[in-house]
Amino acid sequence: MPEYPGGQQELVKFIATSVRYPYDAMKNKIQGKVAVRFVVGKDGIVKKVKIARGVDPLLDAEALRVVSTFPKWTPGKEKGKAVAVGFTIPINFKLQ
Repeated sequence: MPEYPGGQQELVKFIATSVRYPYDAMKNKIQGKVAVRFVVGKDGIVKKVKIARGVDPLLDAEALRVVSTFPKWTPGKEKGKAVAVGFTIPINFKLQ
């Protein structure tokens, strides 16, 4: 499986510090979990980012923006060769 630089903990930290809750979504008290699907290419670059399960266009757009800014990953390997691997991650939008 591909690995985010620094591992799962760093991935969670990156998402937490990168997400900017859309003002209109906050104002309308919109929250939920957006599932984002993407491919980590043989070169480790995140590609083909799309919404697997959306909540609201405002939150969906923010989730897409954050995932599109991911740094290069360590690519997945099969029989010692780098391969493209599909990935889905949830991004939780919750108002405090």
